[in-house]
Amino acid sequence: MAIVYQKDKRSGITYAYESISFWDKEKKQSRSKRTLLGRVVGETKSLIPTDGRGRKRKEEPIPLKKGRPAFTQTARYFYGATYLFDQIGEHLGITKDLQQCFPEHYQQIQSIAYYLILEDKTPLYRFERWGTLHQHPYGQNISSQRSSELFTSITEEAKQSFFRLQGARRAEQEFWAYDTTSISSYSECLRQVQYGHNKEDPSLPQLNLALVFGEESRLPFYYRVLAGNIPDSKTVAHLLNSLDVLGFSKVKLVMDRGFYSEANINALFKEHRKFLMSVRLSLSFVRTALDKVYDEFRSFERYSENYDLYYHTVSTQWNYAQKRPYKKDTLSSTKRVYLHYYFSLDKAAEDEKIFDRQLVALRQELLSGNRLPKHEQLYQKYFEVTSTPKRGIKVRVKQKAIAHAKRYYGFFALFTNQAMSAVTALELYRNKDLVEKAFGDLKERLNVRRTLVSSEQSLDGKLFVEFIALIYLSYIKKKMQENNMFKQYTLQEMLDKLDVIECFHSIGHEPCVGEVLEKQKTIYANLGFNPPSSL
Repeated sequence: MAIVYQKDKRSGITYAYESISFWDKEKKQSRSKRTLLGRVVGETKSLIPTDGRGRKRKEEPIPLKKGRPAFTQTARYFYGATYLFDQIGEHLGITKDLQQCFPEHYQQIQSIAYYLILEDKTPLYRFERWGTLHQHPYGQNISSQRSSELFTSITEEAKQSFFRLQGARRAEQEFWAYDTTSISSYSECLRQVQYGHNKEDPSLPQLNLALVFGEESRLPFYYRVLAGNIPDSKTVAHLLNSLDVLGFSKVKLVMDRGFYSEANINALFKEHRKFLMSVRLSLSFVRTALDKVYDEFRSFERYSENYDLYYHTVSTQWNYAQKRPYKKDTLSSTKRVYLHYYFSLDKAAEDEKIFDRQLVALRQELLSGNRLPKHEQLYQKYFEVTSTPKRGIKVRVKQKAIAHAKRYYGFFALFTNQAMSAVTALELYRNKDLVEKAFGDLKERLNVRRTLVSSEQSLDGKLFVEFIALIYLSYIKKKMQENNMFKQYTLQEMLDKLDVIECFHSIGHEPCVGEVLEKQKTIYANLGFNPPSSL
């Protein structure tokens, strides 16, 4: 349910209508039914009920707040946590942007998002019980059927408009972390569900979810659903096109090494995008540049006490190539790039310990004669095996091969086309774990580990609502980290502390908020808002 205002051009009077959405089975589309509530007067938007023909009723004016349904009964609701979400929605522009993109359904979207955050891992069919106890934007029950209809009504055009509006509120100069995750599915009806590299459950097909996350704002900006069999390295070009469509041409991306390929690097240069990416040391240009500074790497001047590692930056050239199909030729040039190398003594020791244990196990397999086919390449690479009737099997270690393998233990590298210090690059890259944590929130708290839908439209709509919930959740966790609140509360404990604040509604009277304790006021202050006083 939503309150809609409409001005009569002939009389100049503004009327308020109650708009209720429903699904038209014949036309197969979402429709709405409007009921006249009365006319709106004064700057406070007080409502004077009418009988539909302009005549006043005898009831006293009932104050209306923008975006809130009219209260038709006396009731008491839990309000403290949903009030927090209301404030976040206003502060980040979520409410305004949703209202612009989904004028008929934005309150339902917000109410479901609130429910997903507060009711950790609880299925959506339990919404009715939660909704009767809490003050929330929609103010009515959302049944399983209604939620399915809502998800189906969310169009791609409206989603893109929301991304565009939200993106305009963010800083384009910040780096945006980009990563993907897999979501398993039992459904046989979803075209994008395919067998791929599923880290969690290899026995199930999956779809992939790509997410862009602001490193400075610490808020998600954009997501996209991919077929489950598409590798990470094939997604960058499409991401760049999507960002162009949304109007963001100065995006800086942070990615892990799974996105590295020559085609992707050339595409990033072609679109004039700045990037920071982890790369494998096995790449020839990475290892060649490291060998030039290897002997002087571990010097005191290049040691970071904060990160307990050594670092070194090498400026080098990238051989850029751009194929031009229309001219059937290739443009070639060199681009300046930077390789930031890092060495950790602890990581080197741990890598060497693991390697030595593997060598011991391999030698035991050779001596016992229990050779495994999958280890044949390792046997040949690191051992010389001889066998005589009298002396039996003898195994000798290839010292040069082992020394070469251990030479690069403890090292890792970052690759970028923007000049910055090695320490700055490391900080930016480590902030990328915001995306990993966001994936964890989506799968665990917001219950996205399985798709649990049977149609493409429902899947797209459900993921969008869960993405909205993720924005609220990310903002709360950001503020909690900034104010060291995790030392006192878990996320759920903090929300529970606020959730018990009540709001009392009585027909014809202003809603009244219950007692707010000092600890609750402190929580609101740390999150950047004033405590509730009235609606």
